[in-house]
Amino acid sequence: MRPEAEPRIEGAVAAVTAEAFIRLAGGLGPGLILLCDHAENRLPAEYGTLGLPAGELERHIAYDIGARKVTERLAETLGAPAVLTRFSRLLIDCNRGEDDPTLIMRLSDGAIVPGNRTLSAEERSTRIARYYRPYHEAIGELIDQAIADGIAPVLLSVHSFTPAWRGVPRPWHAAVLWDKDPRLAKPFIAALGADPALVVGDNEPYTGKLRGDCMWRHGTTRGLAHAIVEIRQDLIAEEAGQIAWAERLAAATREVLAGPGADPDLKRARYFGSHTD
Repeated sequence: MRPEAEPRIEGAVAAVTAEAFIRLAGGLGPGLILLCDHAENRLPAEYGTLGLPAGELERHIAYDIGARKVTERLAETLGAPAVLTRFSRLLIDCNRGEDDPTLIMRLSDGAIVPGNRTLSAEERSTRIARYYRPYHEAIGELIDQAIADGIAPVLLSVHSFTPAWRGVPRPWHAAVLWDKDPRLAKPFIAALGADPALVVGDNEPYTGKLRGDCMWRHGTTRGLAHAIVEIRQDLIAEEAGQIAWAERLAAATREVLAGPGADPDLKRARYFGSHTD
Protein backbone atom coordinates (compact mmCIF):
# COMPACT_ATOMS: atom_id res chain seq x y z
CA MET A 1 0.00 0.00 0.00
CA ARG A 2 1.33 3.46 -0.89
CA PRO A 3 1.33 5.90 2.04
CA GLU A 4 -1.25 8.69 1.88
CA ALA A 5 0.64 11.80 2.93
CA GLU A 6 -0.60 15.28 3.73
CA PRO A 7 1.10 18.12 1.85
CA ARG A 8 4.48 18.79 3.45
CA ILE A 9 4.44 21.63 5.94
CA GLU A 10 7.50 23.85 5.70
CA GLY A 11 9.87 23.13 8.56
CA ALA A 12 7.81 20.22 9.82
CA VAL A 13 7.19 16.54 9.24
CA ALA A 14 3.81 15.83 7.64
CA ALA A 15 1.43 13.15 8.88
CA VAL A 16 1.42 9.84 6.99
CA THR A 17 -0.83 6.80 7.24
CA ALA A 18 0.57 3.62 5.69
CA GLU A 19 -0.25 -0.05 5.98
CA ALA A 20 2.30 -0.82 8.70
CA PHE A 21 2.58 2.48 10.57
CA ILE A 22 1.17 5.90 11.35
CA ARG A 23 3.44 8.93 11.42
CA LEU A 24 2.18 11.93 13.35
CA ALA A 25 3.08 15.41 12.17
CA GLY A 26 5.57 17.47 14.13
CA GLY A 27 8.65 19.64 13.96
CA LEU A 28 12.18 18.27 13.97
CA GLY A 29 13.63 21.50 15.34
CA PRO A 30 13.46 20.48 19.04
CA GLY A 31 15.40 17.31 18.17
CA LEU A 32 12.94 14.70 19.47
CA ILE A 33 11.27 11.72 17.78
CA LEU A 34 8.62 9.71 19.64
CA LEU A 35 7.93 6.02 18.98
CA CYS A 36 5.26 3.53 20.01
CA ASP A 37 6.11 -0.06 19.04
CA HIS A 38 2.99 -1.72 20.49
CA ALA A 39 0.35 0.91 19.80
CA GLU A 40 -2.57 -1.17 18.48
CA ASN A 41 -4.39 -4.42 19.23
CA ARG A 42 -6.09 -4.80 15.86
CA LEU A 43 -5.16 -7.20 13.09
CA PRO A 44 -5.42 -7.06 9.28
CA ALA A 45 -8.78 -8.46 8.11
CA GLU A 46 -7.23 -11.49 6.43
CA TYR A 47 -5.79 -12.68 9.77
CA GLY A 48 -9.07 -12.53 11.69
CA THR A 49 -8.16 -12.87 15.37
CA LEU A 50 -5.28 -15.30 14.70
CA GLY A 51 -7.65 -17.93 16.06
CA LEU A 52 -7.87 -16.30 19.49
CA PRO A 53 -11.09 -15.43 21.32
CA ALA A 54 -11.73 -11.74 20.70
CA GLY A 55 -11.30 -11.00 24.41
CA GLU A 56 -7.65 -12.05 24.27
CA LEU A 57 -6.95 -9.11 21.98
CA GLU A 58 -7.97 -6.76 24.79
CA ARG A 59 -5.14 -8.08 26.97
CA HIS A 60 -1.57 -6.87 27.23
CA ILE A 61 -0.43 -9.76 25.04
CA ALA A 62 -1.87 -7.92 22.03
CA TYR A 63 -0.63 -4.37 22.69
CA ASP A 64 0.63 -1.93 25.29
CA ILE A 65 -2.57 -0.70 26.90
CA GLY A 66 -2.78 3.11 26.99
CA ALA A 67 0.54 3.69 25.23
CA ARG A 68 -0.91 4.93 21.94
CA LYS A 69 -3.05 7.65 23.52
CA VAL A 70 -0.18 8.80 25.73
CA THR A 71 2.12 8.97 22.70
CA GLU A 72 -0.41 10.91 20.65
CA ARG A 73 -1.00 13.45 23.42
CA LEU A 74 2.71 13.74 24.15
CA ALA A 75 3.47 14.36 20.48
CA GLU A 76 0.75 17.01 20.29
CA THR A 77 1.90 18.72 23.47
CA LEU A 78 5.56 18.83 22.44
CA GLY A 79 4.95 19.40 18.73
CA ALA A 80 7.18 16.40 17.99
CA PRO A 81 6.78 13.82 15.22
CA ALA A 82 5.94 10.26 16.22
CA VAL A 83 5.85 6.87 14.52
CA LEU A 84 3.38 4.24 15.77
CA THR A 85 2.62 0.68 14.70
CA ARG A 86 -0.83 -0.05 13.22
CA PHE A 87 -1.24 -3.72 14.13
CA SER A 88 -0.93 -6.01 17.12
CA ARG A 89 2.37 -7.29 18.42
CA LEU A 90 0.84 -10.76 18.03
CA LEU A 91 1.07 -10.31 14.25
CA ILE A 92 4.73 -9.33 14.57
CA ASP A 93 6.63 -7.56 17.35
CA CYS A 94 8.36 -4.47 16.02
CA ASN A 95 10.39 -4.20 19.22
CA ARG A 96 12.37 -7.36 18.45
CA GLY A 97 15.17 -8.18 16.05
CA GLU A 98 14.32 -10.06 12.87
CA ASP A 99 16.13 -13.14 14.16
CA ASP A 100 14.60 -13.00 17.65
CA PRO A 101 12.58 -16.17 18.47
CA THR A 102 9.90 -13.96 20.09
CA LEU A 103 9.40 -11.88 16.94
CA ILE A 104 6.14 -13.80 16.30
CA MET A 105 4.79 -15.38 19.45
CA ARG A 106 3.20 -18.83 19.45
CA LEU A 107 2.46 -18.70 23.19
CA SER A 108 2.02 -15.47 25.15
CA ASP A 109 1.24 -15.30 28.87
CA GLY A 110 -0.63 -18.61 28.82
CA ALA A 111 -2.48 -17.98 25.55
CA ILE A 112 -1.72 -20.24 22.59
CA VAL A 113 -1.92 -18.23 19.36
CA PRO A 114 -3.37 -20.67 16.79
CA GLY A 115 -2.57 -18.46 13.81
CA ASN A 116 1.11 -18.47 14.75
CA ARG A 117 1.58 -22.09 15.81
CA THR A 118 2.52 -23.54 12.43
CA LEU A 119 4.05 -20.45 10.89
CA SER A 120 5.78 -21.16 7.58
CA ALA A 121 9.02 -19.49 6.53
CA GLU A 122 7.09 -17.83 3.71
CA GLU A 123 4.48 -16.35 6.07
CA ARG A 124 7.19 -15.13 8.43
CA SER A 125 8.93 -13.39 5.53
CA THR A 126 5.63 -11.88 4.39
CA ARG A 127 4.92 -10.37 7.80
CA ILE A 128 8.44 -8.98 8.06
CA ALA A 129 8.17 -7.40 4.60
CA ARG A 130 4.66 -5.96 5.05
CA TYR A 131 4.43 -4.99 8.72
CA TYR A 132 7.90 -4.93 10.30
CA ARG A 133 10.38 -3.40 7.87
CA PRO A 134 8.14 -0.52 6.71
CA TYR A 135 7.77 0.62 10.34
CA HIS A 136 11.51 0.64 10.85
CA GLU A 137 12.12 2.24 7.48
CA ALA A 138 9.73 5.06 8.46
CA ILE A 139 11.73 5.65 11.64
CA GLY A 140 15.01 5.53 9.73
CA GLU A 141 13.76 8.02 7.15
CA LEU A 142 12.67 10.43 9.87
CA ILE A 143 16.09 10.17 11.53
CA ASP A 144 17.80 10.68 8.17
CA GLN A 145 15.73 13.80 7.56
CA ALA A 146 16.67 15.21 10.95
CA ILE A 147 20.35 14.49 10.42
CA ALA A 148 20.20 16.09 6.96
CA ASP A 149 18.87 19.20 8.74
CA GLY A 150 21.85 19.12 11.11
CA ILE A 151 19.95 17.56 14.04
CA ALA A 152 20.94 14.38 15.89
CA PRO A 153 17.48 13.54 17.28
CA VAL A 154 16.75 12.08 20.69
CA LEU A 155 14.53 8.97 20.56
CA LEU A 156 11.89 8.30 23.23
CA SER A 157 9.74 5.17 22.95
CA VAL A 158 6.51 4.84 24.96
CA HIS A 159 5.44 1.44 26.35
CA SER A 160 3.31 0.13 29.21
CA PHE A 161 3.48 -2.82 31.61
CA THR A 162 1.00 -4.87 33.62
CA PRO A 163 0.26 -3.95 37.27
CA ALA A 164 1.17 -7.49 38.37
CA TRP A 165 3.01 -10.48 36.97
CA ARG A 166 2.23 -14.05 38.00
CA GLY A 167 0.27 -12.73 40.96
CA VAL A 168 3.04 -10.43 42.23
CA PRO A 169 2.15 -6.71 42.27
CA ARG A 170 4.60 -4.36 40.59
CA PRO A 171 5.35 -1.29 42.73
CA TRP A 172 6.64 0.99 39.96
CA HIS A 173 4.41 3.67 38.52
CA ALA A 174 6.79 4.06 35.61
CA ALA A 175 10.22 2.93 34.54
CA VAL A 176 12.97 3.88 32.12
CA LEU A 177 14.77 1.19 30.15
CA TRP A 178 18.21 1.71 28.66
CA ASP A 179 21.39 -0.08 27.64
CA LYS A 180 24.83 1.60 27.79
CA ASP A 181 23.94 5.14 26.74
CA PRO A 182 22.88 7.04 29.89
CA ARG A 183 22.40 10.47 28.33
CA LEU A 184 18.59 10.42 28.16
CA ALA A 185 17.76 7.66 30.61
CA LYS A 186 19.51 8.92 33.73
CA PRO A 187 18.18 12.51 33.69
CA PHE A 188 14.74 11.22 32.71
CA ILE A 189 14.67 8.91 35.72
CA ALA A 190 15.72 11.83 37.90
CA ALA A 191 13.06 14.13 36.43
CA LEU A 192 10.25 11.63 37.00
CA GLY A 193 11.62 10.60 40.39
CA ALA A 194 11.56 14.20 41.62
CA ASP A 195 7.88 13.60 42.37
CA PRO A 196 7.94 11.87 45.78
CA ALA A 197 4.62 10.19 45.02
CA LEU A 198 6.14 8.16 42.18
CA VAL A 199 8.16 4.95 42.27
CA VAL A 200 10.32 5.00 39.15
CA GLY A 201 12.14 1.90 38.00
CA ASP A 202 15.60 1.86 36.47
CA ASN A 203 15.58 -1.06 33.99
CA GLU A 204 12.66 -2.60 35.89
CA PRO A 205 10.45 -4.58 35.43
CA TYR A 206 12.21 -5.11 32.09
CA THR A 207 15.67 -4.33 30.80
CA GLY A 208 16.67 -2.13 27.90
CA LYS A 209 19.61 -4.39 27.11
CA LEU A 210 18.08 -6.21 24.17
CA ARG A 211 20.04 -6.65 20.98
CA GLY A 212 18.00 -6.03 17.85
CA ASP A 213 15.15 -4.15 19.56
CA CYS A 214 13.90 -0.81 18.27
CA MET A 215 16.17 1.32 20.45
CA TRP A 216 19.21 -0.82 19.62
CA ARG A 217 18.45 -0.58 15.92
CA HIS A 218 17.85 3.17 15.74
CA GLY A 219 19.58 4.54 18.82
CA THR A 220 22.55 2.39 19.79
CA THR A 221 23.80 1.66 16.27
CA ARG A 222 23.46 5.31 15.18
CA GLY A 223 24.85 6.90 18.34
CA LEU A 224 21.61 8.71 19.16
CA ALA A 225 20.50 9.33 22.75
CA HIS A 226 17.51 7.12 23.46
CA ALA A 227 15.36 5.47 26.12
CA ILE A 228 12.12 3.55 26.61
CA VAL A 229 9.62 4.88 29.12
CA GLU A 230 7.25 2.26 30.56
CA ILE A 231 4.05 3.27 32.38
CA ARG A 232 1.96 0.92 34.50
CA GLN A 233 -1.19 0.06 32.58
CA ASP A 234 -3.74 0.67 35.30
CA LEU A 235 -2.56 4.30 35.42
CA ILE A 236 -3.21 4.96 31.72
CA ALA A 237 -6.10 2.65 30.86
CA GLU A 238 -8.53 5.59 30.93
CA GLU A 239 -8.44 9.03 29.32
CA ALA A 240 -7.79 10.98 32.52
CA GLY A 241 -4.68 8.96 33.26
CA GLN A 242 -3.49 9.23 29.69
CA ILE A 243 -3.77 13.01 29.80
CA ALA A 244 -2.05 13.22 33.19
CA TRP A 245 0.86 11.00 32.15
CA ALA A 246 1.32 12.74 28.81
CA GLU A 247 1.60 16.03 30.71
CA ARG A 248 4.02 14.47 33.19
CA LEU A 249 6.21 13.06 30.43
CA ALA A 250 6.08 16.35 28.52
CA ALA A 251 7.33 18.24 31.57
CA ALA A 252 10.13 15.72 32.12
CA THR A 253 11.11 15.82 28.45
CA ARG A 254 11.27 19.61 28.38
CA GLU A 255 13.38 19.64 31.51
CA VAL A 256 15.81 17.03 30.21
CA LEU A 257 16.15 18.41 26.68
CA ALA A 258 15.90 22.15 27.25
CA GLY A 259 16.03 22.87 30.99
CA PRO A 260 18.79 24.85 32.72
CA GLY A 261 20.84 21.71 33.36
CA ALA A 262 20.26 20.10 29.94
CA ASP A 263 23.26 18.18 28.64
CA PRO A 264 24.30 19.47 25.17
CA ASP A 265 25.78 16.04 24.52
CA LEU A 266 22.22 14.69 24.27
CA LYS A 267 21.89 16.09 20.77
CA ARG A 268 25.15 14.80 19.39
CA ALA A 269 25.86 11.42 17.83
CA ARG A 270 28.01 9.43 20.26
CA TYR A 271 28.57 5.69 20.29
CA PHE A 272 28.37 3.80 23.58
CA GLY A 273 27.86 0.30 22.24
CA SER A 274 25.66 -2.25 23.99
CA HIS A 275 25.91 -4.68 26.89
CA THR A 276 24.87 -7.29 24.32
CA ASP A 277 27.98 -6.74 22.16
